[in-house]
Amino acid sequence: MRRSVMPTIAHRLAILCYIAFALFPLFWLLKVSVTPNDLLYTEGVRMWPSRTTWDHYAFVLQHSAFPTFFKNSLIVSTSTAVTVTICASLSGYALSRFNFRAKYWIVALMLLTQMFPLVMLVAPIFKILSPLHLTNSLTGLVIVYTAFNVPFATFLMQSFFDGIPRDLEEAAMIDGATQFTAFRQIILPLTLPGIAATLGFVFTAAWSELLFALMLINGNDAATFPVGLLTFVSKFSVDFGQMMAAGVMALIPVGLFFLLIQRYLVQGLTAGAVKG
Repeated sequence: MRRSVMPTIAHRLAILCYIAFALFPLFWLLKVSVTPNDLLYTEGVRMWPSRTTWDHYAFVLQHSAFPTFFKNSLIVSTSTAVTVTICASLSGYALSRFNFRAKYWIVALMLLTQMFPLVMLVAPIFKILSPLHLTNSLTGLVIVYTAFNVPFATFLMQSFFDGIPRDLEEAAMIDGATQFTAFRQIILPLTLPGIAATLGFVFTAAWSELLFALMLINGNDAATFPVGLLTFVSKFSVDFGQMMAAGVMALIPVGLFFLLIQRYLVQGLTAGAVKG
């Protein structure tokens, strides 16, 4: 009996240790955000400050451009996630169900796009978007993020379509449905876990992206949240309290988004790796 209980206890302890390790940065983020400025450097390392304050949150909401950064990130991330998911669903279904002459060349080209370092592509992308007046707009960011996320999302969605038997579509078409009707009414509902996983991946990637947002955006009007955090860094100091307060508030939409799709997310992350 003791031998059978000890592995279970060790397994639970290992999980608790991992959860504590993963959540500790978030806890420290919250702790610094409610610590007054006069205690940040005087109390040393403590698990919780002796006195807390909400002044950092009040300053970020009332006296900074954070609401604009928040709104821009929400627009860019949502638009990118929806656009990429639609494109990936259609292209993933085509790669899964149809055989055409250039299929393997298209797959190889999409794989090739994932091999280039993003830093190497900043200058060419800026050169392309500048004549189109898209270098300081949210539309330009959505286009760039969509282009970089569609290949991976396509392969992700293809794996889900590969796991759905073709017999379901054939049965629907025998009953008089078209290929698109079978795709829309039968296949798409079965791939809701995959769609949720794709939405979550793309939304998170667009929400936290910094390189292109920093290089393609000039000014605060079109800046996103990652770029906006740099405004709390001055030439001679860093306002950690305000920066951490902004970081805590920026976690809210991501947390709510994953809370809404958690019903399908775990299914999607596991089902996409299994075929048949």
